[in-house]
Amino acid sequence: MRAVFLAVLMTALSLGVAGAQERGSVTNLPIPRYVSLKAAEGYARHGPGQTHRIDWVYKHRNQPLEITGEYGHWRRVRDQDGMGGWMHYSLLSGVRTVLIEAEMQNLHRSPSAESQVVAHAERGVIAWLEQCTLDWCQVKAGRVKGWVQKSTLWGVRTDEVFE
Repeated sequence: MRAVFLAVLMTALSLGVAGAQERGSVTNLPIPRYVSLKAAEGYARHGPGQTHRIDWVYKHRNQPLEITGEYGHWRRVRDQDGMGGWMHYSLLSGVRTVLIEAEMQNLHRSPSAESQVVAHAERGVIAWLEQCTLDWCQVKAGRVKGWVQKSTLWGVRTDEVFE
């Protein structure tokens, strides 16, 4: 019986099945996960500590980043271009934002391509993530709220669903 359980567990881990997602050794939160840049400027360093060289400087408050590792007070992050490094946790926020990746993205009144378009957002716009279904997310940019197809966003997993 124990051998069967271990075989199932190993299969789940190798396939990345829900419930078998890696957890951070410091926070016990899922790895990878998305966060946003809390500060107006943040340094991504080559290693976890202030003595490591600065590889990248982020200058957009609320920019979405993906945490891919943890070490003490440091989080390894990457951006939409795959660039990044280690940042002190105090520079990061759990507030979820996303980046519009489509050249010109329609924001719809409801999660349907046939629904009324309430606004347009250009590539590179940072928006606050409100909720997501399997294929759509509601975002807020400035004073405008609308639904966009999840596939046009960076900063949300394809399988994420939440209210």
